[in-house]
Amino acid sequence: MASRTETRTVMNPLDYDYSSFFYSSSDDPFAILEPYNEWYNAAVPEGYYLFAQAMATPPDGRILLTEGKHHERLKLLNLSSYNYLGLSSRAEVIAAAKAALDQYGLGAAGSPILSGTMEVHVQLEEALAKFKKKEAVMVFPTGYSTNVGLISGIMRPGDWIIADQNSHASIVDGAILSKAEVRFFRHNNPADLEKKLQKAHGKKTLVAIEGVYSMDGDVCPLPDLVAVAKKYGARILLDEAHSAFVYGANGRGVAEHFGLEEEVDMHVGTFSKALGGQGGYVAGSRNLYNYLKGFARSRVFSCALSPVVTAGVLTSLGLAQREPQLRAQLWKNVAHIRAKLEENGVDIGQSTSQVIPIMVKNDRRVFELGHKLLRAGLYLQPIIYPAVAKHRSRFRVSISAAHTTEQLDEGVAILVKVLREEGILV
Repeated sequence: MASRTETRTVMNPLDYDYSSFFYSSSDDPFAILEPYNEWYNAAVPEGYYLFAQAMATPPDGRILLTEGKHHERLKLLNLSSYNYLGLSSRAEVIAAAKAALDQYGLGAAGSPILSGTMEVHVQLEEALAKFKKKEAVMVFPTGYSTNVGLISGIMRPGDWIIADQNSHASIVDGAILSKAEVRFFRHNNPADLEKKLQKAHGKKTLVAIEGVYSMDGDVCPLPDLVAVAKKYGARILLDEAHSAFVYGANGRGVAEHFGLEEEVDMHVGTFSKALGGQGGYVAGSRNLYNYLKGFARSRVFSCALSPVVTAGVLTSLGLAQREPQLRAQLWKNVAHIRAKLEENGVDIGQSTSQVIPIMVKNDRRVFELGHKLLRAGLYLQPIIYPAVAKHRSRFRVSISAAHTTEQLDEGVAILVKVLREEGILV
């Protein structure tokens, strides 16, 4: 990293990224803060950073966004929010949250194992267990804490965890916290998974995979992966954060889609995607539930999920089950925008889901493009390292059942216009 004087005169902030500031040679852990902030303060005006802009509206198809140091309000078409079934701002969901606020107050004000469990938490866990056709479901305050608590709660030093190389950070961090031996197999590659499992012979082993991968939007080849894992006696964790309530005849996810619900040992999901809320869950056996009550530290030592959010999620779950037309509309929207993007030659990678990457593969230019899209009326956030590998930068489109055809067409038109003007599309 250049000195402060050199930074002002010669440093190009786009020559650096977060990996440049991961390590420091100093014995002071704060030594890295000043050079990082020199870079950060130089990089923001250059367009490097385009995150955490404040919304003034729900995450619907159109939003109001606060932009820049003058706090300008922009009315934008939104293709960035998860909200796959459009339930975040449904009147019934809001009404349930308001009623819970009157009954319980704002927060749980306690850990789930002490004073934080309320009737509405029990109701949600029971409703989810019935929906997932499992003995028990444990709710966590976030999806991230679900994987961290589950994996570190059941795996130990000397055990083996073998995860897909594109696994979410929560799986990686849970594995690291467990202190087990961690290996990664090539993305969606059953043959490479088998090679890794052969090396874990005689060890307690967990295979961690996802239903839909959040950055590429591709679906795991679950039948092949399950067959390999079962051959070697490994337990299977399937994270359905982006596929639960969306895939399967009843919305139970990719496991239901492939008819493998009983073959998966631990079903993980979140409420922040299709149900439009917050929190996470693990569905499985009653024995697993009882064990995690003692050993899932991210739950034991966290405040319980707000009862207000819990009540909203419970209502969202009911709506998702009673209104299968929401899933049908979602997939209709996905087919429509996919066709439009393909017609215009937009590179969408290997996506087959409602998560559609717009591949740019230029880590320097993706932020510049993001600003141009913003000014053209489209809210579509850039994705870079460490969320994806270097030189695999992209925008990530998230489709909702609440999007209209007109909104999707408008979004494609803006996207194609900007990409062509900037030479990304021929």
